[in-house]
Amino acid sequence: MNITVYCGSKIPENDLFVQAAKELGAFIGENGHTLVYGGADTGLMGIMADTVLENGGRVIGVYPKNLEGIEGKHPGLTEFYMTENIPERRSKMIELGDVFVALPGGPGTFEEMSEIISLVRIDQLDGKFVGLNIDGYYGELIKQFDKMLDERFITPEERSGIVFVNSVVELEKKIYDN
Repeated sequence: MNITVYCGSKIPENDLFVQAAKELGAFIGENGHTLVYGGADTGLMGIMADTVLENGGRVIGVYPKNLEGIEGKHPGLTEFYMTENIPERRSKMIELGDVFVALPGGPGTFEEMSEIISLVRIDQLDGKFVGLNIDGYYGELIKQFDKMLDERFITPEERSGIVFVNSVVELEKKIYDN
């Protein structure tokens, strides 16, 4: 299974986010899955890729040319795709993924997960989305999705497809749910 993961390219203050990236990387590697991610060697992205590789997994990096010199390309990638820009990167990561996961991250992570949630919601993507709400990071966003439901911008069925869990153990169960 190709697991596309969106997360920060910086090291966060909260060590629980780093631990979650390592736990997710170990799960991917130990279970013979493949990580699809942004290709950087920095931040949560680099930590997770290193952990996948240390645990025998494959890592596919998708790296946009316009980030050269801003983020370093991970040197240990199993497979590598260079795209012209970030929109092409997002498209390639979607094309390669079976399941889509968001760890804590910044505006780029938010943009990527918003696109995946929208595509799943309108049945334009067969994969699942699961957000990792580590230490309540996505708590306000979860409330916003509930508000969207209350205001009828989304249906109960659509809201049920926007899934957040609080640990990698819960994520594993959601990934294997049919």
